[in-house]
Amino acid sequence: MPAEVLTKEDLELFRVQLLQDIKNIVTGVIKPVAEKPEGYKTADVRKMLGCSVNKLVALRISRKLRTKKIGGTIYYNKEDIKKLLEEEY
Repeated sequence: MPAEVLTKEDLELFRVQLLQDIKNIVTGVIKPVAEKPEGYKTADVRKMLGCSVNKLVALRISRKLRTKKIGGTIYYNKEDIKKLLEEEY
């Protein structure tokens, strides 16, 4: 099995290429931080409407409340909440 000799120049070239590859991966994966989502979290909506989690699920299913799920957190549309509050009074 023949042995290959590595020089300092080979290692320097590898280092530069590796750093460039890492930079490309990071800039491709990490996106700019998005603005805070427009909407209320579940706990806030429950307090405003005075209802249970099951009622919120029913409102989502009936499409009376639009939602957006970001990173495992459900955000409720502010306009839909406002309409529901106006209907109650």
